[in-house]
Amino acid sequence: MTLSSLRSRLRRPSSSDEDRPDLSRENLHTFARILVYVKPYRRYMVVSVIALLFSVALGLVLPLVIRELVDTVLVDVDLTGLNRLVVGLLFVFAFQALFGFIHRLSLAYVGERTIADMRIDVYMHLQRLSLAFYSSQRTGELVSRITNDLSLLQTAVTNNLVSLIRQVITLLGAAIILFYLNWRLTLFILVGIPLITLVMLFLGRRIRKASRAVQDALAEAANVLEETTSGIRLVKSFAREPYELGRFTQKINETFEAAMYRARIGAVLAPIISFIAFTAITLTLWYGGLEVINGRLTAGGLVAYLVYTLMVASPIAALAGLYAQFQSALGASERVFGLMDTAPDIQNAANARSLSSVVGSVTFEGVTFDYVKEAPVLRDISFVAKPGQVVALVGPSGAGKSTLINLIPRFYDVDSGRITIDDLDVKDIQVRSLREQIGIVPQETYLYSDTVQANIRYGKLDADHDQIEQAAKAANAHEFIIKELGDGYQTMVGERGVKLSGGQRQRVAIARAILKDPRILILDEATSSLDSESERLVQEALERLMHGRTTFVIAHRLSTVIYADHILVLDQGRLVEQGTHAELLAKEEGLYKRLYEIQFASSGVGSLMQAFAAETGDLHLH
Repeated sequence: MTLSSLRSRLRRPSSSDEDRPDLSRENLHTFARILVYVKPYRRYMVVSVIALLFSVALGLVLPLVIRELVDTVLVDVDLTGLNRLVVGLLFVFAFQALFGFIHRLSLAYVGERTIADMRIDVYMHLQRLSLAFYSSQRTGELVSRITNDLSLLQTAVTNNLVSLIRQVITLLGAAIILFYLNWRLTLFILVGIPLITLVMLFLGRRIRKASRAVQDALAEAANVLEETTSGIRLVKSFAREPYELGRFTQKINETFEAAMYRARIGAVLAPIISFIAFTAITLTLWYGGLEVINGRLTAGGLVAYLVYTLMVASPIAALAGLYAQFQSALGASERVFGLMDTAPDIQNAANARSLSSVVGSVTFEGVTFDYVKEAPVLRDISFVAKPGQVVALVGPSGAGKSTLINLIPRFYDVDSGRITIDDLDVKDIQVRSLREQIGIVPQETYLYSDTVQANIRYGKLDADHDQIEQAAKAANAHEFIIKELGDGYQTMVGERGVKLSGGQRQRVAIARAILKDPRILILDEATSSLDSESERLVQEALERLMHGRTTFVIAHRLSTVIYADHILVLDQGRLVEQGTHAELLAKEEGLYKRLYEIQFASSGVGSLMQAFAAETGDLHLH
């Protein structure tokens, strides 16, 4: 998106925005959803409003005191009356400050708790969404929803709401007293209110749209920041720092342009409202002077009236700015609620069962799956994995191996056919219960930026240190943790485990899986990209982990699957062969045999590798 296109988009209101009034059903629904979060703290809100009423009421006493001062004390030269008025005002201001403190503190509690609850709910909702959602969303934008958008809403609910309620009550109270002092004069100045309302509605719609554009642009910048931070090794290895700086600068400039457009509208709104309000005051001064001259109003009454008029004008001017800020918050809340309205793709069935124990039989019955309907990834896959078997998946890259194993824990749902565990359809099992029975050791190990102990304990959160240590020993990790890491199990592993070697990270991940003690195990080429010594240690740990479990192994190196109980050969999303290593080699013509001959032929290895790569694509050959 270029800066010029952004300006064009901001200045050209969409038909939906133009046709939709500010107080549309959608906007009222958004406000109602925010109030749902406020409801649990309504007692604090009541206390805040009562305290504010007292605070504002006490503040409205001042002009009446001024009237008394001008019309009585100064005319009669009453020193005792003057002292009495001053002492009374001091008490009034003291109580006003006390009620103001109670009001602000209680309302701040409501606002902060409301936003905290919303952040937790958004995060909890994100945890429920499936991998399909995350594959189509950018991390930086999701983070922006929870941080930037909710921060904008937080400011509106806490600081701005305090000002809004105060200004509204002050405006209403002063207006009532104005009618009491001189109703004719009050009707005269009310002419400007419809004009002020029209200006606020006209510009408010544009402020809300501009605010959404700011948040969208900020999310784009956050996404670039997240990508470059996560991939900093790639950036530095290609010396692309200037390029990434250019990308980030462009996004920040787009955010700046959008923010300045919003600021220009806000800058126009407040002065216009102020001009109208103070014009009304000027006319009030003229008409009030006529009332005094004609004997229908005292001089003190006119002074008090003018002070009350200022009390009305000031809130109106402040409301203009607050209105703009609330429109910005409304745009941010629409983005947040839009995220929360995204329905999870993977949900528990109404009668879903919990798995108390699992034998480990896994069956695929005519399974077909696609990410995009026009291009199926898996087609009519059928096989049976018996309890305790090691099932290997082999085939060219893109054959569907990773997709197939992602269907077992229901990271995605099949389009047709079904998958059963112990003859129970996975769709009839509670998702959490299903995944608790499945352990995964991926090729790219993910470790949290925490201690070694915390990363292993992730497999079983209530495990004690002895259990963690036993799991580490079984994973061949205990020795390097004690001897090579300065703080042992309390060593911080760094972002994504960067302080550990590849083999060390893999063994920590295996220890985590051992601690979980799953009945079904998925290994995604867990020994690839390791040196010989690390591979030996990892392989030993994996053999301990696999013992007695139904295990699915994605293998690019056929040497790792020769002793598998059952081998599935995939090609272009279809199961083209299955059987044991010996059975598959016995076939005259078959993909598995060709893979084996290419990888283990004693002569002509290079030419065979080139021929196979040309035929089947990017197969990882070692």
